[in-house]
Amino acid sequence: MKVLFLAHTEADGGLGKAAKEALGAAKGLGGELVVGLFGETVQQAADAVAGCGATKFYGVAGADFATARYVSDAAAAEAICKAAGADVIVAPATSRLSRVAAGVAQRIGAKIDTRLTGLEMAEGKIVATRWYYRQRMFGKIQRETSPWFVTVDSGCFAPVEAAGSASVEMLAAPVSAHSEVVEVIVPAADAQTIRPDAKLLVVAGAGWGKSQADGQKHVDEAARLILSLLSATQASLGSSKSLVDQSGEGAALPFLTHMHQVGQTGSTPRHPKGLATCCHGEEPHVVGWRFIGERRAINLDANCGWAQGKADVLYVADAFQVVAKLVDLLR
Repeated sequence: MKVLFLAHTEADGGLGKAAKEALGAAKGLGGELVVGLFGETVQQAADAVAGCGATKFYGVAGADFATARYVSDAAAAEAICKAAGADVIVAPATSRLSRVAAGVAQRIGAKIDTRLTGLEMAEGKIVATRWYYRQRMFGKIQRETSPWFVTVDSGCFAPVEAAGSASVEMLAAPVSAHSEVVEVIVPAADAQTIRPDAKLLVVAGAGWGKSQADGQKHVDEAARLILSLLSATQASLGSSKSLVDQSGEGAALPFLTHMHQVGQTGSTPRHPKGLATCCHGEEPHVVGWRFIGERRAINLDANCGWAQGKADVLYVADAFQVVAKLVDLLR
């Protein structure tokens, strides 16, 4: 069995955390491992994992592949997949690869399964695991067809760190002249509040938008404190559904969207640590925390849901005061 690990390089020429984890998933299947990389340059990324045990490295590089674009990314991935001739193709479920994965699978005649959280050999067959219904149930998948193209979620596999010197066979991937990158617009670093690779997840609950001890709402102060904490820690921001709904009505934090929502009807992040602020720890919200390594919460109610075994540590305190002090100390 031949396994192809397929990934794109980052802006600095290296491999991201999700890609290194996907390599770990591919390597864990056994068989002959082949690496395929595409981006503006690929040598640095190949050298970063040269000691992973791969028998072959393929690359597609050039200015056409520096920026995420369907036509160029699909052409590069197709060229690598056809050159490798692998039975299984394992790629990270990044936004860039997720956009082209289905199209590439169609071009090479492969079946595809995405956002897998488990991939292993069992009794001589590959068994994939995927969560469904907001991570309340999971299914196991097996396929007899070849090739099989899969993407794997970040946070589910151990990353591979195996630096060395790799010999990369460069491939050609013609790009249509009808498509060109005119401009790349990126938000400022401080404007990015969803950071999947952050070590800490900070979740804001409905209490930030409610009346405080003086009977008044302090939404502007809440926004300033939360953004200051994110800036100081480079944490990722999450929110309860109730606060997101308030924000949608213009009554709470203006920078929150439903993309930030964590829980039964939101996302299920996988950060090593999580801090819930002004949340009560209700079950629909807490279900989104099931893969957080260490849970802590700040709440004035000593009998809230977090105190019922849902948090490792509960700070019974005013989140406004705690976060303000924390920001001062970090500065």
